[in-house]
Amino acid sequence: MNVIEKLITLPVLPLKNAVLFPGLAMPLSIGRKQTVAAIEAALAVEGKEVLVFSQKDASEDAPSQDTLFGIGTRAVVRRMSMNADGSMEVLVMGVERVAMVKLEENAGGFLEARVRLFSVPQEMGTEVEALERALLELGQKAISLSQPDFAPDLNRMMASSEDPLRMTYLMASMMNLPLPKEQALLEAMTRADAMRLLHGYLSHEVEVLELRSKIQNEARSEMSKEQKDYMLRQQLRAIQNELGEKDPEKAEVELLRERLQKLELPEEAKKEAERELARLERLPTSSPDHHVTRTWVEFVLDLPWNTATPDKLDIGEARKILDEDHYEIREVKERILEQLSVLKTNPNAKAPILCFVGPPGVGKTSLGQSIARTLGRKFERMSLGGLHDEAELRGHRRTYIGAMAGRLLQAIRRAGSNNPVILLDEVDKVGRDYRGDPSHALLEVLDPEQNKTFRDNYLDLAFDLSKVMFITTANGLDTIPRPLLDRMEILRLSGYSEEEKVEIAKRYLIPRQLGETGLTVEQLQFTEEAMKRIISGYTCEAGLRRFERAIGKVARKVTLKFVEGRTEPFLVKPEDLYDLLGPEQVSQEKMRKNLPPGVATGLAWTETGGEVLYVEALLLPDGKGLTLTGQLGDVMKESVSAAQSYIWAHSESLGINPSMFKNCGLHVHVPAGAVPKDGPSAGVTMATALASAYTMQAARNDTAMTGEITLSGLVLPIGGLKEKVLAARRMGIKRIICPRANESDTREITEHIRKEMTFILVDRVEEVLAEMLPGLAERFAMVA
Repeated sequence: MNVIEKLITLPVLPLKNAVLFPGLAMPLSIGRKQTVAAIEAALAVEGKEVLVFSQKDASEDAPSQDTLFGIGTRAVVRRMSMNADGSMEVLVMGVERVAMVKLEENAGGFLEARVRLFSVPQEMGTEVEALERALLELGQKAISLSQPDFAPDLNRMMASSEDPLRMTYLMASMMNLPLPKEQALLEAMTRADAMRLLHGYLSHEVEVLELRSKIQNEARSEMSKEQKDYMLRQQLRAIQNELGEKDPEKAEVELLRERLQKLELPEEAKKEAERELARLERLPTSSPDHHVTRTWVEFVLDLPWNTATPDKLDIGEARKILDEDHYEIREVKERILEQLSVLKTNPNAKAPILCFVGPPGVGKTSLGQSIARTLGRKFERMSLGGLHDEAELRGHRRTYIGAMAGRLLQAIRRAGSNNPVILLDEVDKVGRDYRGDPSHALLEVLDPEQNKTFRDNYLDLAFDLSKVMFITTANGLDTIPRPLLDRMEILRLSGYSEEEKVEIAKRYLIPRQLGETGLTVEQLQFTEEAMKRIISGYTCEAGLRRFERAIGKVARKVTLKFVEGRTEPFLVKPEDLYDLLGPEQVSQEKMRKNLPPGVATGLAWTETGGEVLYVEALLLPDGKGLTLTGQLGDVMKESVSAAQSYIWAHSESLGINPSMFKNCGLHVHVPAGAVPKDGPSAGVTMATALASAYTMQAARNDTAMTGEITLSGLVLPIGGLKEKVLAARRMGIKRIICPRANESDTREITEHIRKEMTFILVDRVEEVLAEMLPGLAERFAMVA
């Protein structure tokens, strides 16, 4: 850096939104009185020199040393003319850089500054030469993109500059750079620094200009293409008129009209379709409404208004198909055969709306496919799990862009008949939000009295859904709205016992997995003990999904052995399972052999099957109140309170000192603590656990119980008895106490299991306590 210490004092010309570079001229309009005075002072001397400094803030009308950049340009006023309003037009020529030392206001009312000369070193070299060439190339490209009309003249001007720094300043002034970037160029310490800065600025500018040019060219070519297409279309229309041929647009409408005439549509649908066809004929193809209208007409014509699939009404064949596809579930099979019988005697009978309820993996979805196969109808499946938008079912109105029919009518169009079997899967998992509640739309769809005139928002015509056989599936009924539940016929699919799972594996699961892996029956076989070990040690479910996955894993492992060279058949035995499936994944809780006082065995139902629960009650001497743990729900907490109130009220007949209820606290816990639990069916278990704790008598360990209780001591019926019995049987418990009102439910249990179990039917809590606490049986007999 070459700094000359000579100081000079000259008038100051503050500049807004621009930078004056040395060696370049700039025309300026001056209106501020202070600046006009500075120009007049400069013109009064022979040199006519001023100092030009750029303002940091253009809105500042009274600049100071803090609001001006410290580096500026010494300039000469070349030309000046006064305007009528007192302002002036001047042309100033930059001479050299200066650095401000001090700024002050002159007695003449203008600013003047003391500055030192701050010239740029005159270094040259290969780097400067390389930067100069790169800048010339970038500058020419930028000018050709931004100002193509003046590009030749501007390019010659830049190329004719012998000083690389002056060329740099000239390019910067042409590119309309922001003020901070221009000031940074002016303040650069060396020529190379200034050129590097400008190279970065120009590179970015060229990228922006190239992108802008690309966008403009694409828009221009698109417009040209549209004009060309329009001209060709007009020429084609004129040629077709000369040849006497039909207009393609009119021919398309005529084709749609012919399809309409061949169809037997309801009067309302036919009238609306003809009206839309007439409108389509008048619309130009370029109109957005043309595509919307044509799509709607095509959808109307694609719907099977009067096309039905003939039903297969051979009862014997239907029974054979159902038995081939599914094991047991007699109730569901009989219901399908009943419907076939009704259709045989009354072909116009309304289709039933069935709801299969059961744990995952028991065959609800595949049962829907079997029903369609039995009836000879088309099958469509719709998953409702997580569905939030009501328009998914009812469709969107045509006023919306991209509107389409609801999934129901789309399924019927795909089926090609107006009487398919439509499976609405996971109806208990329908969501709701600000877009509506899909379950409310299902109220109309699943009502035989209303769905014969179902109106989709997109179609806006009455379509008859009464011939469609709707089947819904759910894991539970708690989340299904009551009005929707009333419209469906509930058929429960319970979990399978161990013997049933083994039989299903032999008939369906193993052959299917052998087919998928390419093995033959001779190459892979399972012993019955191995299958039972897989069920008990590797799966914990009411259904069959994990069981089938485990069989599939074994089949894949064995397939690998055959590929690696094994030739002899593989018989899977229990001792082979560790190598094939790894360690057992399910740790079954065994039946507790010795129950201390305060513990009773209960049964619970979950969406995945039945469970055995141990209810633990503990007296707290000198404690107060009731403590409940184990993530109990509100209904279960009420069961505990009802059981305690009953035991307290009958403390005398039970041989319990009433003072214990006042002097001792009570803690009730239901493992496992991490699993939420709720429901009233644990009432008898709570009462037994509390009676055992207060009397200090241990309950029987070979008996499990279920039932809701009342304060008067009644035992009310519960649900899910089969799943609960299967859970008790898995744990080795063969004695079950249940409400007498559930006696009919015991018939649903497989006969051989029913023979293994002992069912004790009760009406009152006293009967339960007499069975579970033998010491109380004599006391109840004495009271009676």
